[in-house]
Amino acid sequence: MKNKRFFNKTVYHGFVLLLGFMMIYPVLWMIAGSFKDNGEILRGSLSLIPETFKLENYSTGWSGFGKITFKTFFANSIFITVTATFGTVVSSALVAYSLSRIKFRGSKFWFSCMLATMMLPGQVIMIPQYLIYHKLGLVPGYVPLILPYFCGQAFFIYQMMQFMKGIPRELDEAATIDGCSKYTIFSKIILPLLKSSIVTTVIIQFYWKWDDFLGPLLYLSKPQTYTVSIAIKQFADAASTTDFGAMFAMSTLSLIPVFLIFLFFNRYLVTGIGTSGLKG
Repeated sequence: MKNKRFFNKTVYHGFVLLLGFMMIYPVLWMIAGSFKDNGEILRGSLSLIPETFKLENYSTGWSGFGKITFKTFFANSIFITVTATFGTVVSSALVAYSLSRIKFRGSKFWFSCMLATMMLPGQVIMIPQYLIYHKLGLVPGYVPLILPYFCGQAFFIYQMMQFMKGIPRELDEAATIDGCSKYTIFSKIILPLLKSSIVTTVIIQFYWKWDDFLGPLLYLSKPQTYTVSIAIKQFADAASTTDFGAMFAMSTLSLIPVFLIFLFFNRYLVTGIGTSGLKG
């Protein structure tokens, strides 16, 4: 029996390790490719060890194009991502609090409308949104990439509402008896208890916004306003030779912010997702 359990565990862990390696291999290959020259990359070598280390890929990639370095592109991405993430947290928390803790006429209707927006693919509203922003004279610019996130995001509103169900309503009632307003209850009681849910929102929204390619492609036209995702695409030139080494080098650097966010806040992410389905 002991031998059988040992064999089963060995097979299980071996399978998990193999599957995990298969999932992470493309990322490892990209990182290895950032040290290879174009010839080796185009040969399609599956090796993770470069034949010759080409550190110049990082300096070449960082120099960017059109006299605009990747420092500018990273700054643009950080500004858009941080601002949009902040707007998502604040607006989603406010809407979630009002729908889950405050009784008002039409609350169920607005909750249904919010759920309906989760079922609409982004491509459905892409053209109408673009036309509206264009009529308002906001294209090109950062406003279309930031403003919608200050109006609440349905996914995070629903996630916070589920988390709030685990907070006893007796806290609200006790605060009301003490003379607290709805705003005080939200800021002094509910918001501090939403720590895990808020961190979860920050992590996921940061990932989504940092990796966004279509939004900047639609609303940004000046090279000095490009984000990292758009700037990396500029290395691929159909009319001439694509510098894959520099492209992979900048792609590798673009992973650092999201990796650090995940590294430092991973435990809050697990806690927030794990408790968002609990009910009080």
